[in-house]
Amino acid sequence: EVQLVESGGGLVQAGGSLRLSCAASGFTFDDYAIGWFRQAPGKEREGVSCISSSDGSTYYADSVKGRFTISNAKNTVYLQMNSLKPEDTAVYYCAAIIGPFMNLESYEYDYWGQGTQVTVSS
Repeated sequence: EVQLVESGGGLVQAGGSLRLSCAASGFTFDDYAIGWFRQAPGKEREGVSCISSSDGSTYYADSVKGRFTISNAKNTVYLQMNSLKPEDTAVYYCAAIIGPFMNLESYEYDYWGQGTQVTVSS
C-alpha cells in the first residue's frame, strides 16, 4: 500500500524558512514523480513543484521559482521553502504520479498525503 506522510509545517514570519518532508512507502514502481501542491482557503489547489524518481529532474511553478527547492533522499522528498511570503500560507500536500510523467496537474496524481499546514505571518 502506497503511503505519503507530510511533516514540517508550522508558523513562520515573512522572510523565514521552513522545510517540508514527504515520507513515501509502499512504492513498487520503477518510474514515478512526487509533487508538492498547496491549497489556501477559498482557492483552488495549486501545483508547487515536482521531482522525478528516475533522473531527479525538477519543475517549479513560477510563483515559487528561486525561493523553493525540491530534493529527494532515499524515500523522502523535501521542499525547502525560503523567503516565505504571507501568500504562501496554505495546506501543503505531497502526491505521487505513477509513470514517466512530470507535471503539476493535480487531477493526474494517483496518491496523496494528508497535508501539513504552513502559515506565514506578515
